[in-house]
Amino acid sequence: MQAFTRHTGVVAALDRSNIDTDQIIPKQFLKSIQRTGFGPALFFDWRYGSDGQPDPGFPLNRPEVEGRSVLVVRNNFGCGSSREHAVWAVMQDGFRVVVAPSVGEGDRRVEAFADIFRNNSTKNGLLTVELTEAEVDEIFGIAEKTPGLKATADLESQTFTLHAPDGDRVYRFEVDPTVKHNLLHGLDDIALSLEHEAAITAFEQTHDHQLHRAG
Repeated sequence: MQAFTRHTGVVAALDRSNIDTDQIIPKQFLKSIQRTGFGPALFFDWRYGSDGQPDPGFPLNRPEVEGRSVLVVRNNFGCGSSREHAVWAVMQDGFRVVVAPSVGEGDRRVEAFADIFRNNSTKNGLLTVELTEAEVDEIFGIAEKTPGLKATADLESQTFTLHAPDGDRVYRFEVDPTVKHNLLHGLDDIALSLEHEAAITAFEQTHDHQLHRAG
């Protein structure tokens, strides 16, 4: 997969929480056995009108976010069914970073991202950035007033920088050390296995492939 180190791009703000995977990539698009072509179907039911044309009122269709590659949403993004197609659709529509807040504390805490979506993101090179609700509120407020707003996600320093007109806003985010290592080096599950290729080859050369039955 493509490694993630540092990315700067235009921010698209979608002020909705609990966006599930069926909203990200509706079920009718899951028939394809290919891993390509899902980008245009991202948020299909919101993105297009009944005539099949882009809805100009949908935030991702606005001209001021043309070329957007940083998506900012509310909590619990990617909930619902465990389709990896959701991550493919987000990435194939041009996004490299998704930012969301966690909400609440303790038993009432709602995560920024659903676990399966976050895990699938890690395996595909999509960076998920979890910030606080107050920080995301600030980003939404600045994005609303700033057409073409840009931001930079730096995985090495674990910072998300919003390039606001009146000066940068820098937010720090946490990331699991193993996830960070894999993203920085572009290591998906296959690549991680290939790191042990020499040991696998040695085992195969010495292992008795015959199955022995007792008695």
